[in-house]
Amino acid sequence: MKNILITGGAGFIGSNLALKLIAKNYNVTVLDSLSPQIHGDYPEVTSPLYNSIKDKVRFVKGSVTSRKDWLEVLKDQECVVHLAAETGTGQSMYEIQRYVDINIGGTALLLDILANTKHSVKKVVVAESRAIYGEGRYYSEDLKQYVYPVERQDEDMSSGDFEVKYPGCTSPLKLVGTTEDSLIHPTSVYGITKQVQGQLVHLVCSSLNIASVSFRYQNVYGPGQSLSNPYTGILSIFSTQIKNGNAINIFEDGKETRDFVYIDDVVDATILGIEKEKANGHAFNVGTGIATNVVTVTQELMKNYGVEVPVHISGNYRLGDIRHNYADMSKIEKLLGFKPKVSFSEGIKNFTLWVNTQQVQVDRYSESIEEMKEKGLYK
Repeated sequence: MKNILITGGAGFIGSNLALKLIAKNYNVTVLDSLSPQIHGDYPEVTSPLYNSIKDKVRFVKGSVTSRKDWLEVLKDQECVVHLAAETGTGQSMYEIQRYVDINIGGTALLLDILANTKHSVKKVVVAESRAIYGEGRYYSEDLKQYVYPVERQDEDMSSGDFEVKYPGCTSPLKLVGTTEDSLIHPTSVYGITKQVQGQLVHLVCSSLNIASVSFRYQNVYGPGQSLSNPYTGILSIFSTQIKNGNAINIFEDGKETRDFVYIDDVVDATILGIEKEKANGHAFNVGTGIATNVVTVTQELMKNYGVEVPVHISGNYRLGDIRHNYADMSKIEKLLGFKPKVSFSEGIKNFTLWVNTQQVQVDRYSESIEEMKEKGLYK
């Protein structure tokens, strides 16, 4: 396969993937709407992600919700890497139709075209998300088994009790890595849309004799990610606050954890999914297998910037947020030979060095918080 279409190819993951594929002599077409939320108000001029690829790919500005745009970009393509999506768990809880229309509707439209028109597509690679798992996987000493806690309750968190619970368990649950066969139980509209995207692609592609691969990306970060999007990306949000000299409000007790995976590792894993037949028909976690808490993230950022700002561990929380989740990486290592190469400390250093070269963005995080307050999602 030499002709590859990347939807959302001007985004953070997509643009980095495009550049590496071009270096490997692939012919890359990109479909992207250049959303102002990600790329700024004048993306054709000011978006570094778009500008990094615009002269190197065949670029089509359009939407995955447009049949006309799909038909234009699918011509002669052998592989579709479907990354285009609305992202952000909090925002998805009140912009429900937009998330469903773009994430699920756009995927359904692609598959409808593949099922009903002549094409040359041999493989579809789709981005799922760690959000499909909801809360992570735990081991209960009381029950002597793995358990999957449900969404945390408002009444518990309002009293400062942020840890997960499971019926019949009195001892603290032990967090373990989430495997690909773990329970799928998303706690946000975004997570539901990513679950459905993956299910649709695997189901329909199998019936059409098209190979399918899905990747459950953890928290992807690195040079080039949007610094202006206040709805997603904790490293970007905190960096913008630090660069503006603003205080950082850490939710809950700061002990909540995520699996932060560097962009270069994500691109390498995705290319393995494109190139290796062993990937076909499978879903893979893409992370580091290491849980890092939010307090550590804040300290590492301030240390690397050489800037101290007030940090408030406030006890505030967002309904729908998960407490913990990190990836079990056994499957992708066994089947595809993938191991992440970039440590969190090295990745943060690279990220902050890049941020120091960028124009300081306006801190719009408080605006996003006000939106969530209005919807009753922020406490």
